[in-house]
Amino acid sequence: MFANTPKPPYYAVIFTSDKAEEENGYEEMAHKMTELAKEEDGFLGIESAKENLGITVSYWKDLESIKKWKMNTDH
Repeated sequence: MFANTPKPPYYAVIFTSDKAEEENGYEEMAHKMTELAKEEDGFLGIESAKENLGITVSYWKDLESIKKWKMNTDH
């Protein structure tokens, strides 16, 4: 599913992960982080693809929003 982002400009944060054979709660944690990000001001959407390598792209309205997300202690 593609994120429904507004017309640019906006910012993207790209997160990659190496998926182990045993996920050990990875999906649950990924879902929790997505739900947490949705509560942040400036969050625009998220896209993710996972096989052996996981790539997640989250979209934000500005750099200040990204900085606040990075500082979120639950994140």
